[in-house]
Amino acid sequence: MPPWGTGESQGEDLAILLVTFSPGDDVPSWWGHGSLVVEDRRRQMSRLYNYGMFSFDEAMLARFAMGRLEFWVGQSSVGGTFRFYQAEDRDVRVQELNLTPEQRVVVAKRLAENVLPENREYLYHHYNDNCVTRLRDMIDVATGGQLREADRAPGRMTLREHTRRYTSVNAPMSVLLDFMMNDEIDRPITKWEEAFLPDELETQVAALQVKGADGQTASLAAKSWNYYESSRRQRPPAAPPPWGPWILALGLALGGLAVGLAVWERQRGSRVARLLLGLENAVVGLALGLPGTALFIMGLVTDHTVTHRNENLFLANPLTLLALPFGVALTWGSQKARMRLFKVWTLLAALGVLGVVLKVLPPFDQDNWRLIALILPISLGMAGAFGLDRVLARLPRADRASAGRRDAVASLKTP
Repeated sequence: MPPWGTGESQGEDLAILLVTFSPGDDVPSWWGHGSLVVEDRRRQMSRLYNYGMFSFDEAMLARFAMGRLEFWVGQSSVGGTFRFYQAEDRDVRVQELNLTPEQRVVVAKRLAENVLPENREYLYHHYNDNCVTRLRDMIDVATGGQLREADRAPGRMTLREHTRRYTSVNAPMSVLLDFMMNDEIDRPITKWEEAFLPDELETQVAALQVKGADGQTASLAAKSWNYYESSRRQRPPAAPPPWGPWILALGLALGGLAVGLAVWERQRGSRVARLLLGLENAVVGLALGLPGTALFIMGLVTDHTVTHRNENLFLANPLTLLALPFGVALTWGSQKARMRLFKVWTLLAALGVLGVVLKVLPPFDQDNWRLIALILPISLGMAGAFGLDRVLARLPRADRASAGRRDAVASLKTP
């Protein structure tokens, strides 16, 4: 137990530092990180307290899948931790908190107690209870609730928009995470809730004017400095990237490709077109069916409430995964696969349209227009491709070629 945990340290000798680490390269570190440091400057002792500790093993993966992931607070060397983040080329930014001696004693003692085995574990929640919200709460207690009072103001954006801007470093993963989360993260939030992010808490601490015992106000950040600043890493964008038009273009391109391949196959009797159409169905079925199936299961049996009642199940679900085996069968020339794919995609397209129509009702307010723009054109295009295939299959070859030419000309004239 350090001297501030046993009551040996005097408040005048203590310093409490908020440390902010910039985002890293792997998914868990995209959000950045934060810690608190306690220094006893008379004894020349210090400890860094990190609420982001977890065990990466099979049990952890199972707990995460069920929404029961446990984190704990650990303590480590300040210099060693700073050098670790410097080696990863991640910023290390420090703010010394302007607290009274009594407040420093309270924070230091609580940190020393939190790291004890009987106190250290907590149930992790990415937005509500994480390695930074724990720091926020402790700073708020130390300031007598002044941080929370100041943070009653509306936040700049929703949790989804914050998520989109922090995950913009990887477009496919950003869209996948967007797909998995429901309207819990679309409601208006306060600045207090925005402080689940290290950068946001750092900004709020820098802006907060706290009232002292004498009634005078001063900045909560008494001093600020950079231990290390990366020369190549950029800060997360201030707003989510405007990917909507590009996502829509991709959805239209994939849906249009299916229609084009169906026309090519029937018009020319092309084996290559059939192979490509089957391959597209298999790939799309896998790419959309796996997350759709995972979302369906997580919404039913896990504690990940952010996946429950997710409107994206109108767009992709376990039914979508059937396009994988049927697409493979189509590459081998199976006629039954054509009929089955037509039924699958027609049902998925109908569900997707239903999901859009239901948005006129207040409960269906999920911000999933990016996913609609991507997936619904694919489902409509696939359903249209196999519907057109069925029509062309009934025509004599000469009429089929003529119909194919008319379709091609019509598509060129359509704006």
